[in-house]
Amino acid sequence: MNDMTARLPVQLLLVSAACVLGACGGDDSPTTEAETTSSAEAPAPPEDTIEDPGLVVDVEGNRGLFVRCTGEGSPTIVMEGGDEDTSSSYAFAETRLAREARTCVYDRANLGASDPAKGPLQLANYVADLEALFKAAKIPGPYVLVGTSGGGYITAGYAVKHPDDVAGMVFVEVPAPFVNAPKEIVRATDPDSPENIERRDYLQIEKDAWAAREEIGDIPITVISNEYGKSEIAAAEFPEEKAGMKTNVSDQRGWLVLSSSAEQMVVHTGHAVEEEDPNLVIDAILDVYDQAR
Repeated sequence: MNDMTARLPVQLLLVSAACVLGACGGDDSPTTEAETTSSAEAPAPPEDTIEDPGLVVDVEGNRGLFVRCTGEGSPTIVMEGGDEDTSSSYAFAETRLAREARTCVYDRANLGASDPAKGPLQLANYVADLEALFKAAKIPGPYVLVGTSGGGYITAGYAVKHPDDVAGMVFVEVPAPFVNAPKEIVRATDPDSPENIERRDYLQIEKDAWAAREEIGDIPITVISNEYGKSEIAAAEFPEEKAGMKTNVSDQRGWLVLSSSAEQMVVHTGHAVEEEDPNLVIDAILDVYDQAR
């Protein structure tokens, strides 16, 4: 996610992860503490020029989705951007990963070079788009699915529906859903709100993806979760967000139910892990890819 919190209230739901669900995993869940640094100490890897311009494929009548796949190898790495993020949000990783594996990025409906789609878009719509995209663009499985922030709900939805097609997963700061979202969040995430450019039913998608969690197999999964500091928690605008930020790490253990081999990596970068420590994210993806092979 490109940290759009300064521009759009809709992004606050991703930054806070206000889950009060409980039963999101226990203290004995596999957890590793990552050595994280500031962005000044961990510069982004060089972004080599990507010569492949990509293409737009039809997924529903005359509606098209932009996709670009580079590199070779199996499984195929498929990267799902955060809320309102286009395929360019993975520019920091795309070329590096393509040296090791077939790597695909795409623009969801209403974003980037993809065509518009009427809302409200639900989890089933995004999973169906992925299904159609893989078929139309001839993207072979199995897949290592990478979901950043709000994109993780979509990858989770696809994995639960198609467990045999998924060889590994990486969740990059994918919060648990709100239980009682603040009014400001409800208004901003309304699919009819002009601020909601994806026409996406954010809150319902989060709840649906979370409710559908179940073990999909003994596959490598890494859940990268940020542990917020006291100053960050105090800066939260809504009381509900403060609670969610305090429990962000424990809440995200809820994704570990997807696999008996799932592990959590705790970082101290802030929500935008890929911006503060892009190399950490790249290494986590390659580690899961290597295990999946």
